[in-house]
Amino acid sequence: MSSVISLDNLTKKYRDITAVDHATFDIPAGAITGFVGPNGAGKTTTIRMLLGLVEPSAGSAKIMGNSISHPERYLPNVGAMIEGPAFYPPLSGRENLKVLATLGGFPFERVEKLLALVGLSDRGDSKFKTYSLGMKQRLGIAAALLPDPKVLILDEPTNGLDPAGIHEIRNLLRSLADSGISIFVSSHILSELEVIADYLVVVDHGKVLFHGATKELLAANSPKLMVKAASHVELETLQEIARAAGYSAQIEGERVSIAAPESFAAELNKKAFERGIVLSLLQFSLPTLEESFFEITGDEK
Repeated sequence: MSSVISLDNLTKKYRDITAVDHATFDIPAGAITGFVGPNGAGKTTTIRMLLGLVEPSAGSAKIMGNSISHPERYLPNVGAMIEGPAFYPPLSGRENLKVLATLGGFPFERVEKLLALVGLSDRGDSKFKTYSLGMKQRLGIAAALLPDPKVLILDEPTNGLDPAGIHEIRNLLRSLADSGISIFVSSHILSELEVIADYLVVVDHGKVLFHGATKELLAANSPKLMVKAASHVELETLQEIARAAGYSAQIEGERVSIAAPESFAAELNKKAFERGIVLSLLQFSLPTLEESFFEITGDEK
């Protein structure tokens, strides 16, 4: 898969603070790529450099093959929303988009199409100040789509939304990606990107810790077998069996958590049966994105 965004040792320093530290990664075209990290990890600064709003201290980056030192060459094909949408509160959603269309030289026909796309056709004539936070975010995405971009860059589009609003944005982004738009979306809410992102870039303290397919990150970090038996004594025996096989095992309440691949399940079941233990639960699970993040950063939950 070709790269639509490429970074090579991109760095931004503010005096003694390094906000982005030699970031190097590629963003594949035609997919949703999640930009994951806690607040203050350097996500917004990176996005601002990509959009030509902040000048890098060192390194380079390209969008659609064009250097970020010449943003005029690629920005016509890029839509973006950073730090929340800004609109005129007294104007309706439709009027706000028409103002932006006029300023950008975009046809008004796109306004109606985009209102329908983001599910705001029935509220297009309502004043922006009456919109819910989720509606405001969807209108912001509609504004970012006015240029009919090939790349969409969004900074924390679900920030502050309730579960219903998050679900709406998630479905919208999936439909946009399915239509062929490459999406680069940042968030500190790891559980949301786990659901929607095809690829991930994980950052912490300005450094890139991982970049690749979401499933690769989840599969690479400590899969677990969860096991239950009738008594605590039997749990201790299961723990001994797992440790004898070379796997870490901890008793957690009424279960044993074993850091082992799925292939160990059959062996564990066999050895438990030989010890007269009948398992009431034998379940394999991959770690969540949050668990994977804490594992690669070395932080504690």
